Amino acid sequence: MPTRSHFPRVTLRLLAASVAVAVATGLLVTAAPPRDRPAAVEPNGADAEQGSASEVVPSFRPNDPLAIEAYFPKESYRPGMTARLRFASSLSAVHLQIFHLGPEWGKTVGNMSMRGVPVTRPVPIGPIQAGGSTRVTIGEWPTGLYFAQLTGKGGRIGYAPFVVPPRRLGQSRVAVVLPTRTWQAYNFRDDDGDGLGDTWYATTTRHTARLFRPFLNRGVPPHFRNYDLHFLHWLSRIGKRVDFLSQAELEAPADPVALRRVYDVLVFPGHHEYVTESEYDNVEGFRDRGGSLVFLSANNFFWRIDLDHGVMTRVARWRELGRPEAALLGVQLVKNDMGEHRGPWLLRNAPATRWLFAGTGSRVGQPFSNAGIEIDHTTSSSPPGTQVIAEIPDLLGPGLTAQMTYYETARGAKVFSAGAFSLAGSIRQAAVARLLENIWDRMTAAAPKHGPPSPRTR
Repeated sequence: MPTRSHFPRVTLRLLAASVAVAVATGLLVTAAPPRDRPAAVEPNGADAEQGSASEVVPSFRPNDPLAIEAYFPKESYRPGMTARLRFASSLSAVHLQIFHLGPEWGKTVGNMSMRGVPVTRPVPIGPIQAGGSTRVTIGEWPTGLYFAQLTGKGGRIGYAPFVVPPRRLGQSRVAVVLPTRTWQAYNFRDDDGDGLGDTWYATTTRHTARLFRPFLNRGVPPHFRNYDLHFLHWLSRIGKRVDFLSQAELEAPADPVALRRVYDVLVFPGHHEYVTESEYDNVEGFRDRGGSLVFLSANNFFWRIDLDHGVMTRVARWRELGRPEAALLGVQLVKNDMGEHRGPWLLRNAPATRWLFAGTGSRVGQPFSNAGIEIDHTTSSSPPGTQVIAEIPDLLGPGLTAQMTYYETARGAKVFSAGAFSLAGSIRQAAVARLLENIWDRMTAAAPKHGPPSPRTR
């Protein structure tokens, strides 16, 4: 559901003006050498990437006649890698250009468009055919979220997003993990022509969803503008240095010690609902070794999924498997109402409240921002010492209260959970931005070195 808020006015007007002029004149486009340009379209061939273009056909679910459907068969690509952009549309006279999403200025209108700063020139790739593909070499671009933009005659357009992690993980001590698998779980594209979206959200008889396929809405991930985009803008505007990861990076290396060695903080800004056992193990082990976690939405680490050749299978809720997510996050989902109700947080008297909300203008008992949609609450599995720092009382019914929490472990891990949708989506509000700055400062100040795991708190 949309989150209406206001981003604090930025004073870097000269920079904004120069960027705007550069974009308008084409001067901002990186002069990519020939090897960084997308190669000509070529038949689909065997490669090391998951998925198969021959399996993804034009969508049977009507969406937008102007859409050009394309996708990448991996969640992420590091600099220097060669990606294969695959097509599920047929069209002549197509141009391809790669954009970095986040540093751009200006407003993104609607849920069917993406804007960014170009990192390649627009390249004509001739006619494309469903089942075909083209190569894209990933340049020495900053870590972040990128997308391929395909344009054709008659206003045809499509987007294919992908994550670029750093060439070597740990270039920054903070990593932002994008919810690449939840994006596909909410993709209602009809891949098999049975008239239903191919996700478990479309029918109770389905328990699978493809991880590698085009998104509807011209290729924009579901809820992206409301849940993810504003946070990416905030990171860019204030110059936060982070590594961007897809969920795939949290599975390899399958070793929480290695993960803790390169990062002090993992930030989960979006709806991080679906995780594999390996990802859960790594994040939990990261926390047990003193790594800090920030969750800016709600209903995170809720379902276990298994992956097999690019197909996600929804297995069970983690709490049903004896690993309640509250033991990791501090809170877990209690209810959602499809966005019918929202309300302001009321600050509670807890030790962390004072520093968390310093400078926001809110005090104990006073309202702060607003949230809702899906709400989390503490349970008996919440770690000892978990502090409830704000609540939205009885938002979805008597006793159905959203709770924002914070706890620390003996090994020095700090864990913050928003408990409702969505602080990341509301970050244009000056008070929310200040709260995020306070969290960031606390998490990154004198981060302890990794060490042996602390006792599990379940």
